[in-house]
Amino acid sequence: MDHRLLEIIACPVCNGKLNYIQDKQELICKIDNLAFPVRDGIPVLLENEARVLAAEESRP
Repeated sequence: MDHRLLEIIACPVCNGKLNYIQDKQELICKIDNLAFPVRDGIPVLLENEARVLAAEESRP
């Protein structure tokens, strides 16, 4: 994923920073404990498409 894109996109729920996890193809919002999928290189920033992070995933 293009790092320039990561600088401008934000969590659709809280407008917070998203972190890209390449091996899982997900964008993570630590504030809301949500993981948004990246499909075919396109971030799917819909709250109903996100999964809730497990407790061990949401630790800093």
